[in-house]
Amino acid sequence: MKITAVTTFRYWVDWCNWLFVRIDTDEGLCGWGEGSLHGSIDAVDAAIREIAPQLVGEDPAGPERHWHRLYHAWRWRGGAVSQTALAALDIALWDLEGKRLGVPVARLLGGALRTRLRGYASHWLQGADTPEKAYAGAQEAVKRGFKAFKCRPFTAEGLRANEAAELRRAAALMEAARAGAGDAEIFIECSEFLSPRTAPMLDAALRPYRPGWFEEPIPFENARAMAELQRNLTTPIATGERLLSRFEYREILERGGCRIVQPDLMHAGGFTEIRKIAALADTWYVPVAPHNPGGPICTAAAMHLAASIPNFLILEQMEPQRALRDRASSVPIRFDNGDFILPDGPGLGIEPNLDALADMAARPQPRSERAGSLYW
Repeated sequence: MKITAVTTFRYWVDWCNWLFVRIDTDEGLCGWGEGSLHGSIDAVDAAIREIAPQLVGEDPAGPERHWHRLYHAWRWRGGAVSQTALAALDIALWDLEGKRLGVPVARLLGGALRTRLRGYASHWLQGADTPEKAYAGAQEAVKRGFKAFKCRPFTAEGLRANEAAELRRAAALMEAARAGAGDAEIFIECSEFLSPRTAPMLDAALRPYRPGWFEEPIPFENARAMAELQRNLTTPIATGERLLSRFEYREILERGGCRIVQPDLMHAGGFTEIRKIAALADTWYVPVAPHNPGGPICTAAAMHLAASIPNFLILEQMEPQRALRDRASSVPIRFDNGDFILPDGPGLGIEPNLDALADMAARPQPRSERAGSLYW
């Protein structure tokens, strides 16, 4: 079997572009990957096209062999663009390997430790700006079967305008959400909007309502600052969606900078690298909650990873996009009572339904105001 072509497909979905990659072979089998990077999609597409000639004509067998060859093909390796391009190709090669051997990717990764994968509703309680709305939204998550959801009960703008008032508002929203959620976990998305000064204030304000984690309370670059902050918080820190390799994870784990890691399969080099990140985290007894913001290929890949690692905790579900993601998949991703159900077909078990995305042409990422919203 030889690789004959590498093709990319791009579509605008909700708030960013999805990018799929297909690796074709001379025997009719193909593998699908995904590299949907917020903002820099043109660069990822160009990187895939630049490196594709190194795959064409090769036997696709042995995804890890190809990963090391492609990773070191970049003299200036690393970074979000090159790691996302590499991840898309790596996922596609693992999918192709599973199809060629007639087994699920989880089997190739050592076998499924579980076939039901606990999920949480992400981007939840959007627009819930009153306690009544927060209570109703929490109840809706529980009604849908979720045993956990993630929300952000504060804004950087609110903190900037009146710190004390915004913290009181966050506590009131969290109190209502806790009442509606019962024993369900409530994770707090902080979006890097806090600092070592303000994060302990939010921790104290929300502590009575048992937040499950603070996700990226401060910018991710300074592992030492994150570790010092974790020592000052009761709430566990979850971080890692922007860390791109085991080398970047090493310092934050050694320093005790978080209690949960969140590697993203699409951005941290695909299956080949994230298996190593998960094993590294396991040596510090740190669980993995994969970041999962993309389309159906990203989700299916995250499911196979989650099924096969011993330290899996919970998997993100972009619940507002569920219907679209299901339409964009050859078969809907199975979800039952808050749990993902692992596909049992060969490879990833699904392929993208490009016809469902035909009228969603890729477009430039809108200008971001994020840089002006950080609050210290």
